[in-house]
Amino acid sequence: MNPRLTLTKITKRYPAVVANDGVDLVVLPGEIHAVLGENGAGKSTLMKIIYGAVKPDAGDVIWNSREVHIANPAAARKLGIAMVFQHFSLFDTLTVAENIALGLPGDTKLDELEKRITATARQYGLELEPQRHVHTLSVGERQRVEIVRALLTNPQLLILDEPTSVLTPQAVTKLFETLRKLASEGCSILYISHKLDEIRALCHTCTVMRGGKVTGVCDPRQESSASLSRMMIGAELPQLKHSGSAAGKVALTVEGLSLAKNHPFATELRDISFELHAGEILGLAGISGNGQQELLAALSGEDPRAGHASIKLDGQPIGRLNAAQRRAKGLGFVPEERLGRGAVPEMSLANNVLLSHQGPATVGWGWIKGRAINALAASIIQRFNVKAGGPQSAAKSLSGGNLQKFIVGREIMRSPRVLLVAQPTWGVDVGATAQIRAELIAMRDAGCAVLVISEELDELFEISDRLAVLAKGRLRPAIPTAQATVDQIGMWMSGLWDEADAAPPVEVYKEVVNA
Repeated sequence: MNPRLTLTKITKRYPAVVANDGVDLVVLPGEIHAVLGENGAGKSTLMKIIYGAVKPDAGDVIWNSREVHIANPAAARKLGIAMVFQHFSLFDTLTVAENIALGLPGDTKLDELEKRITATARQYGLELEPQRHVHTLSVGERQRVEIVRALLTNPQLLILDEPTSVLTPQAVTKLFETLRKLASEGCSILYISHKLDEIRALCHTCTVMRGGKVTGVCDPRQESSASLSRMMIGAELPQLKHSGSAAGKVALTVEGLSLAKNHPFATELRDISFELHAGEILGLAGISGNGQQELLAALSGEDPRAGHASIKLDGQPIGRLNAAQRRAKGLGFVPEERLGRGAVPEMSLANNVLLSHQGPATVGWGWIKGRAINALAASIIQRFNVKAGGPQSAAKSLSGGNLQKFIVGREIMRSPRVLLVAQPTWGVDVGATAQIRAELIAMRDAGCAVLVISEELDELFEISDRLAVLAKGRLRPAIPTAQATVDQIGMWMSGLWDEADAAPPVEVYKEVVNA
């Protein structure tokens, strides 16, 4: 069988790094081929070269036994290469069909396209309504739009970048069924993921990258997660130690928090109530777009519309305080968006420290203490093993995982009494993931009250003491993690829970926090 795609000695250099260093890759027809590696290993650059978004400095690209030079994504699509990016590129105010039409020839008739969308979606079990506006879709449904848009081009090669990062367990199962069906029809699939269990369950072949080079090619079905980790990071995956602990006093109280939409596509919060105790991690599960951003904005102070007494820190009302005032009272906050919110892309890491460290140690008499912020940035880089050129490196020069470690480290170095963390390990490699999770558990063990909002159910089950679910702006009150199941939480994430089951028995809750 002739390969569908062959890359030979692909090299791409940037001023500060060699992103791809003589990379070889072979993908067969009908093969689901994983590309695994740490953040910064060169996976994204390689995929962009295949898709025509980046030109290699050296090396050959062989497509169906013919050497090609892919000038741009349009040329890639013409060859039969399609890509679904981790971050979707859809217009909220347009319908599903209108969004898909944007990537097709200008003479495409919308009514005929809607029929093609319906037929393709039904063929692969993706369930789409072509006339629905995108802003009414869940994140899982939006991903179906992206996949169907790719499938309508009849690709011979489909590239998927972290496709399950926003899906419930049930939706992941459905996606895998679709991918297996595509592969059985001869479509080749390049699957980029940090989830080792998924790769072992789905993929036929795995190419592992480290430092821009290929460190091994294997059949992941014959490997363990530990052996894949060794190939990827060159060492054993750190073992996370998480044991139960006695929760302390109430550190954060939210009572009857309701907020109307602040823009047409926001989610209304309805009567949110919960307590977060010192020395515990409360995990909040939910599909993106169900009120997580709105809740975090209200808790952090970015949205000060909440009733003053609806949010209390150590028993003191803070609902009308701004973000800086809440930080001064002991609140820490790691937002979901790294660049543009958690960090200013063009600013150095040292200057980014000032986003949350503003006090006598860093600022005096109106002057920024340059040496102090440089030293603080350097200590974060060293403690959290951030791969960066130093404190003066621009935030945008770091890989996603390394920037996330820096942002989490910046908050932890403040020693907050309450720490709010959104999507702590989204798109982060297994080594960095283990480190970030271990740091959160260490914060809990030191007495910090930690709220983790994540769409990674495995993560929440691994580190949380209690689990709650947010769906359609409503909160399903928390239960002990030991009493929860993945299927149960997955159903609740879809908003499926009985009103009678909306609150656990008070006795159960008291047993947990007083254990």
